[in-house]
Amino acid sequence: MTQGRKRVVALISGRGSNMEALLRVARLPGCPYEIVGVVSNVPGAKGLEMAARAGVATAVVNHRSFETREAFEEVLHETLLVFAADIVACAGFMRIMTEGFVGRWEGRMLNIHPSLLPLFRGLHTHRRALKAGVKVHGATVHFVTPELDGGPIIIQGAVPVLPDDDEGALAARVLQVEHRIYPAALWQVAAGKCRLEEGRVKTSDWPVAERARLFCPDVDILPRQD
Repeated sequence: MTQGRKRVVALISGRGSNMEALLRVARLPGCPYEIVGVVSNVPGAKGLEMAARAGVATAVVNHRSFETREAFEEVLHETLLVFAADIVACAGFMRIMTEGFVGRWEGRMLNIHPSLLPLFRGLHTHRRALKAGVKVHGATVHFVTPELDGGPIIIQGAVPVLPDDDEGALAARVLQVEHRIYPAALWQVAAGKCRLEEGRVKTSDWPVAERARLFCPDVDILPRQD
């Protein structure tokens, strides 16, 4: 462990591709965060295998083993404390969390959602985007609040919706954006350059030009070191 790096625990429910993107960036020199644990609410989730192969500790807190959401979240919270998490990164974590749990991690829990919020909250975002006939779609990284997919936005990345797109093609294009903007957002939060204050995102130390580079797929999006 590099001294001073923020300890991040990723929460997953499935394949964990965004978790893998966060982990890949965590290995880069100067990265201000490290992935110290991966927790899934689904036993056998593919992302657990991926994390284990990368040498990251894993844990399972099966929500089906608890009679109430609060009971599940209490054990999940205790698990995060065991990992000594500074930041929680929801990466395909398919559970709606209670106000009590979210409050414990206010300003320290991020999520990535596959739409340009506030459009298409919830599930089946790509299908709904195609049905709505939007010309631009994308993904959003936001701080988690009790409101479903309603937390303050940290950053968004956009892709065009092409005339011949189906749900799978659009999803694949958006996923590429997710893998770019989530590590960038977590980097800035871990570095203290992006924070939640009084319900609003403060990014005064994250230049607009730097964020704009996320929209250019041929340009490296990691923070410049100069």
